[in-house]
Amino acid sequence: MEMFDCCFTCFERGYESSGDEIEDDDAENLSHVGQAAYDVLRKRHNRQHHTLWNVTSGVVVGELHQTPLTGWLRDVEYPRDGHDDWFPEKMAEIMARTETWCDVMSLGPPDGLFMTQFQEALKTIAFRATGKTKPVVVRMMFGNIVGMPVNCNKVIKALTALVPKSANINLWVGAWRRGVSWNHAKIIAVDGQYLHTGGHNMWDAHYLKQNPIHDLSFELQGRVAHDGHRFANEQWDFIEFKQDTCCGQFVDKIPDGMPLVAKTRVTVSEFPRGRTAEFPPRYRKSLTPMRDPLPNEVPMITVGRFGTILRHARPADDAFLAMLGSAKTIIRMALQDLGPVCIPGTRIPLPGCVWPKEYLSVLGRVIWERHVDVEITLSNPNSVPGGLGAIEACYGNGWTCVDVAAEIIKTIKKQFPQAQDAALRKCVADNLRVCFIREKRGHEYDDGATMGMHAKHFIVDDVCSYTGSQNLYICDLAEWGVIVDDPVATKKMMDEYWTPMWQVSYTGQDCDVQAVMDGLKINRDGENPVFMSAEQKQQKLKATRLQTHNPGNSEYYYEGDTEHSSE
Repeated sequence: MEMFDCCFTCFERGYESSGDEIEDDDAENLSHVGQAAYDVLRKRHNRQHHTLWNVTSGVVVGELHQTPLTGWLRDVEYPRDGHDDWFPEKMAEIMARTETWCDVMSLGPPDGLFMTQFQEALKTIAFRATGKTKPVVVRMMFGNIVGMPVNCNKVIKALTALVPKSANINLWVGAWRRGVSWNHAKIIAVDGQYLHTGGHNMWDAHYLKQNPIHDLSFELQGRVAHDGHRFANEQWDFIEFKQDTCCGQFVDKIPDGMPLVAKTRVTVSEFPRGRTAEFPPRYRKSLTPMRDPLPNEVPMITVGRFGTILRHARPADDAFLAMLGSAKTIIRMALQDLGPVCIPGTRIPLPGCVWPKEYLSVLGRVIWERHVDVEITLSNPNSVPGGLGAIEACYGNGWTCVDVAAEIIKTIKKQFPQAQDAALRKCVADNLRVCFIREKRGHEYDDGATMGMHAKHFIVDDVCSYTGSQNLYICDLAEWGVIVDDPVATKKMMDEYWTPMWQVSYTGQDCDVQAVMDGLKINRDGENPVFMSAEQKQQKLKATRLQTHNPGNSEYYYEGDTEHSSE
C-alpha cells in the first residue's frame, strides 16, 4: 500500500486542517442555521476555505428544476418519450452561454438527448469563440465507477461531433477514482456567473423515458458560480498529480480489473489533439468577465467534500450536522435513502455497511431536547426506471420507513438512557413523520413499478435549505451543493417542491408507531467486514457500483484501455 500512496502524501499534507479559525467577510446576516454551518466550517475546515466551502451570495433563477416536472399532482401516466425533454435543453442552454470558461461535472458522461444537447451547446460555444484572442476553456469531469472507467476518448469524440477541429476552444474530459471514491458532484458552472447544480445525472433513460425517477436541481446566478469552478480545480489537480508521479507511470499499464490494495485510476483526453495541452489550466476569478452584483442576491454557503482525495476533511458532513443540530422547530428532508446498501433483494446490510449514526443522532437529539418535528420523504425501495434492469439502476437501498424511524429513535435511547418507552413512543407519534414518495395517483406507475427518488435536499426551520449531490447514507464520494440561507427564497422553494410533494406523499400509513417501537432491538448494521467471504466481498463491490447507479451507456466506458490513464 505504501508503494501506491507514497507520492500522494505530499499532495495531501497541505490540506490538513490546523484548527485555526478564519473569518469570511461575507458571513453577515446569516440565519441561526447558516451561522451554525459557518461556525463549524471556519473552525474545523479553515484550509478548505474557497476550495470545499465558501460564504457567498447569488440568486435562485426561476423555478426549481424538478423532474418529472408535473409529477406530484399528476394522476395519469407519462408518455413514453418527451415528457421532460425541457431539462437537458435547459442544461445545454446554460452551458451555451459560455464566453470564457465552462466547467461540467457529473457522475457519468451524458447520453441520449443529454449528449445531443451538449453537442449543440459546444457547437454554439465554438461559433461564439471565433475571433477571440484566447481559446474558450471547457473542462468536463466524471467519475470512474468501479469496473467502469470512462473512455474519455470516445466521450470527447461524441461531444465534438459538431465542432470543427479548427474551433477556438480547448476541451478536456477527465475522470478519476481512488479506491471506491470518485466524483459524484453535478455542476455546470459558466464564466463565474451562471450555475446549475443538484441531484440530476445526465442519463436519458433515468429521467426522460418510462417510469422516470424524481430528482431536484436548480439554476443560480451570481458570485456563487465561482465556487463551482474552484471545486473542479482540485479534482483536475489530482488527475494531473497522479499522471505525473513515478507511481502513476509505473502502474500506467496495469489493467483496470487487476486488484490493487490502494487503487487509483485517472483518465483524461483533450481536444483538439496536438494543439491542446494534456491538462487544463486552473480556474481563477480574474479569467472571467467582471460583473456587478445582482439585485436581490441572498446569502449562500457552498459546501463540498472530496472523498478519499483528502484523508480526513469532509466539510459538508460537518456543515450538515451543524445545520440539523441548530433546528428549533422543524427539519424537512427529501432523500433517496438513509440506510446502508443491502444484499440485493433483501434488507440485510452488506458486511461493513452501517447506518449514518451521526446524522441520526443529531435528529434524535433535537427531537428529544427541543421537540423538533422531523419530516422525511424517501424513495420507494428498489425502484427502477422503465426499460432498465435492477443491475443498471436501483433507487432505494431496500429499507422501510419503520426501519428509518427506529434507527433514529434508537439514538435517543443511547444518548439519553433515562428515556422511557412511553416518552419515546410520544416522540414517534408527535414529532417524527417518515414516508415514501407518492404522486397524486399513488406510489406506483401503471405497470406496477414503484416511484423512485434521487433528490438530496433538506430544509431547517423553513429559513435555510441544502440542494446538491450528497446523499446522507454513507458513501464516501466527492460531492458538492449549495446552502440557500434566506427565508423568502426558502419559502418559494418550499412552495414549488416540498409542499406539493409532502401533501400527496404523507398519508400516515408508512410508519406505524408500534412497529417502530418493536423494531428498536433489531441490529440493522452489517457484520464486521474483517470476516467477509470472497463472495461477500464481490457482492459489496457490485453493490458499491450499484449504489451510485450504472448508467447503462456502455459505449462511453471501457475495461483495460490504458491510453492517457494511470492506476
